[in-house]
Amino acid sequence: MKVVWNLEVTIMLCQFTVKNFKSIRDEATFDMQAAAISEHEDRIIRDRDGELYLPVSAIYGPNGGGKSNVLEALHSLSLKVLRPLYATSDNEDRVIPRKKLVIEPFAFSEKKKEEPTEFEVFFRTELAEYRYILNIKRDVVLYERLDRVKLDTGRRSALFERGDEGIILKGTFARLKISDELSDTLPLLSYLGITYRKNEVVNDVLDWFEFGIDFMNYGNPMQELRMAIANSDDVKDLVLKMIQEMDLDILDFRVEEKEHDRIEVFTKHEVDGYEAELNLSDESSGTKKLFGLLPFIAESLIEGTTLVIDELDAKIHPALLRHIIMLYNDMEVNRKGAQLIFTSHDLSTMNSEVFRRDEIWFVAKGNSQNSKLYSLVEFKNSKGESVRKDAKFDKQYLEGKYGADPYLRRIIDWGTVNA
Repeated sequence: MKVVWNLEVTIMLCQFTVKNFKSIRDEATFDMQAAAISEHEDRIIRDRDGELYLPVSAIYGPNGGGKSNVLEALHSLSLKVLRPLYATSDNEDRVIPRKKLVIEPFAFSEKKKEEPTEFEVFFRTELAEYRYILNIKRDVVLYERLDRVKLDTGRRSALFERGDEGIILKGTFARLKISDELSDTLPLLSYLGITYRKNEVVNDVLDWFEFGIDFMNYGNPMQELRMAIANSDDVKDLVLKMIQEMDLDILDFRVEEKEHDRIEVFTKHEVDGYEAELNLSDESSGTKKLFGLLPFIAESLIEGTTLVIDELDAKIHPALLRHIIMLYNDMEVNRKGAQLIFTSHDLSTMNSEVFRRDEIWFVAKGNSQNSKLYSLVEFKNSKGESVRKDAKFDKQYLEGKYGADPYLRRIIDWGTVNA
């Protein structure tokens, strides 16, 4: 089996761990490192030092199970770091989310309510692999740490540590000065970004938070639609190509900017040789969503970034969902090592043709309403047996063999109700 060397890889989410966040009581780790398994070896991203990463991961589980909280935890960490930078920036393109950021601990335990929420993320840039730790109790930062491994030399170094005994700057940060009046609600990483953004390492780390990972929010349709303007011709060209490959009977589209920061999108159709334009508002809900979604997909593939989407399958036909997944799996298309992480209920793609076992994740609720996260590749049945790579993943999931309550079990049996 051919293994693709992706020499253009520069940025990557490696691993994310969270503890005591909403329904996540115990430590949960989401891993984008490829496991040592033999399936689809041509669909993994090999970085320049030989480390292997996944281009796609999907999280399944019932409504209310907590799968969205895994993605929300990662988003909350990103917002906690970036909000102070955006608030002090003169750049009008930076949009601060209006909703107040609240880091909520596990709700069903008085003990956990008094403990901090813990985040840990490993990520890669062109220069290095970083580990960033942030522990927060409500708004207050209790502990923070940043470490680095240079990819060209393999040299490991600590950059800073913040805890009960104060702040210690190390290595390349040792000569930086920190205000004696640093707010206990302000992450040190954010402070360094505000004060020393021209520092190469500070800029490298914060560039990943700002540009290396993106979160798709269906709750703000105008923001999504605005992406269709796409300042980059490359993004628009790829969006149009994807639309045409999906056989949506759309030849082209154009965007008009209106007063008061409004935009309108028009789609061009041809029927029996006659061309006509439709306002996007007259298209189906699925087409509208695609126009909000595809510019994010295109930009991610072109720039090689990590795209995080909650409920990617909502309003999208299963064939289109599969097509989007396979864009990331195709290393001829995904030449810069972009990553797609999403939650889903759609079982038509839960099979060995679309996914490796380490790309399928489940969230299950424990007896104390605590969410547990685990991948299919690490799951073992009562006999200690692993799931075979040629198993019928969707069928076994519906049968409840993977520990997570199947989504369909939570649906009312209308046949019985109407009998």
